[in-house]
Amino acid sequence: MREERTLAEHNDQFAPAPDGVDPCRVPKRALGTGAEIPAIGLGTFGSDKYDGEAVAGAVLGAAEVGYRHLDCAAVYGNEHLVGESLQAIMRGGVRREDIWVTSKLWNDKHNERDVIPACEQSLRDLQLGYLDLYLIHWPFPNYHPPGCDVGSRSADAKPYIHESYMRTWRQMERLVELGLVRHIGTSNMTIPKLKLLLRDAEVRPACNQMELHPHFQQPELLRFVVESGIVPVGFSPIGSPSRPERDRTPEDTVDTEDPVIVGIAERLGVHPAIACVKWAVQRGQVTIPFSAKRHQYLASLKAVVEDPLTNEDMQAIAGIDRNCRLIKGQVFLWKPGQSWEALWDLDGDITPP
Repeated sequence: MREERTLAEHNDQFAPAPDGVDPCRVPKRALGTGAEIPAIGLGTFGSDKYDGEAVAGAVLGAAEVGYRHLDCAAVYGNEHLVGESLQAIMRGGVRREDIWVTSKLWNDKHNERDVIPACEQSLRDLQLGYLDLYLIHWPFPNYHPPGCDVGSRSADAKPYIHESYMRTWRQMERLVELGLVRHIGTSNMTIPKLKLLLRDAEVRPACNQMELHPHFQQPELLRFVVESGIVPVGFSPIGSPSRPERDRTPEDTVDTEDPVIVGIAERLGVHPAIACVKWAVQRGQVTIPFSAKRHQYLASLKAVVEDPLTNEDMQAIAGIDRNCRLIKGQVFLWKPGQSWEALWDLDGDITPP
């Protein structure tokens, strides 16, 4: 029996699930403004596997079991359908102020004149008056078509240029002034890029979204973000098993097959993915796993309120970091012959043009 349900199969109706989790029990992370973001949210990137209807159905189903945090993005191509789910959720009695909604500015909208209209379009699609958090999705203004090959490159691709990024950031700050967003933040950044932004920003980033899972723990970046008063939001918490083929390379490892993760999961009687989710939240980050399957997104939510990992578990997982980045971003490179490492400033300096 197929477990995924589209929005239409929910009959556009919201009904709290008796086997769900009370949203009040879900841990939260405090931002500098005093606002609180739930420590687990539902990602809405269906990859190449799930269409917008399936994602919208998962959003409604996830809210029914207790999720109150949605991570969206314009480039996912499904915000107009997620908006229908949000309307059903609010018609069902959930207040807007009790739902945390994030969206993101895509790479082809970095131009100063495009930032505010892009946010306004996301708001129209999501049928909301404001966003809780709006992120610059990638620090590179380099467009690539959906579903493109890993070797695809934009003809006018550019490196990270701080002055250009700051022009985009000033418009993000303007969104806060206009009341269209409550917080702004970054995604796929590095320490040297964040240092420059923190030096020059008038409105500091509230969150930084970054790849985080047991085989890619990014301790140095995580520490820098936390010490800078920025809340870390980790994507791909279980190792992104549904990521597109273009994001797969032969050297990739599989977190959920690691003996340490498997052993912890077997002791707890859960799937290895649930051990990864528990680790993420107990480590102090916000995590945003995606699933369209009810038993999976319900299990992830229950993971953060039941049967915590022991200190020994956390120490054991700390020892299996393999520095294995899965979402490498090759399509954002700007020069022929570059390797994906050029995007990530591995020597501590921003890669020059």
